[in-house]
Amino acid sequence: MKIGVIGGGAWGTALAQVAARGGEAVLLWAREPEVVESVNVRHQNDLFLSGVPLSPSIRATGELGQLADMEALLVVAPAQHVRAVLSEADIGAVPLVLCAKGIEAGTKLLVGEVAHQVAPHAPLAVLSGPTFAHEVAAGKPTAVTLACEDEGLRTRLSERLAGPAFRTYGSSDVVGAEIGGAVKNVLAIACGVVEGAGLGLNARAALIARGFAEMTRFGMARGAQAETLTGLSGLGDLVLTCSSTNSRNFSLGLGLGQGRSAAELMADRRTVAEGAFTAPVLRDAARDAGVDMPVTEAVNALLEGAPVAQVIEALLSRPLREEKA
Repeated sequence: MKIGVIGGGAWGTALAQVAARGGEAVLLWAREPEVVESVNVRHQNDLFLSGVPLSPSIRATGELGQLADMEALLVVAPAQHVRAVLSEADIGAVPLVLCAKGIEAGTKLLVGEVAHQVAPHAPLAVLSGPTFAHEVAAGKPTAVTLACEDEGLRTRLSERLAGPAFRTYGSSDVVGAEIGGAVKNVLAIACGVVEGAGLGLNARAALIARGFAEMTRFGMARGAQAETLTGLSGLGDLVLTCSSTNSRNFSLGLGLGQGRSAAELMADRRTVAEGAFTAPVLRDAARDAGVDMPVTEAVNALLEGAPVAQVIEALLSRPLREEKA
């Protein structure tokens, strides 16, 4: 199966490395000319994944048209750019493996719903889970969810991508895999705030647990399966992203907790903290569905400039309740 990767950031490059295992040819599309040059000449992505030697079987291009003869495309563009990028490409009926995590602003559509609008004949799969790009590219043990309603396609994709250090777990729950990846980015910002404000490990653990309850409520309202949310693409990804400054979303929250503004923190970011864009969309979608998501509401208040102490006080003063998902 000939694999193309749309998106030359850290995660796209790491997945290209996975797909190139054993010398398989992989074509990586990147918008940045310097990425194309770095990958093709030095077999590195100096801009987004510096210091990681890449397989020489990875070739980069800045022309989307060169992906036309691929047998599957891994879509790793940021969630807010997926529609534009797919609209530029001639997708046809080529299977799309969606690796971006987020909800589209304005439409409140999951990435899979966006992809279906743009490329209605393309079979869809979702790859999601607890993954830091530099660890995946370095060949460290990783497990992910690969969700696809078509069992045959799911099996072929798993066989093509899985390896000794990259384990895929199959699922038919595309919606659940997407929701876990989108919601955890917002919750990671909240956990970063806890760290930045010096609230302690007890508070972080409580926030992860209550955040997971929010993810579950929202996921079930959107048709996700509970077992997907408790798996790698839900709880697994949540734990990783809420526990390390390697997470862009956690790092954004860390700065917010230290009293810096969202505008300042995001001004010079070359990479995207997707949770900052997902948060207001998720809040509005939850309100529309009648789903209570107080942590998500708090993250939005912080991104809009509310003082940290005020937001924390508002959360802690909520009425006492029974512990239910």
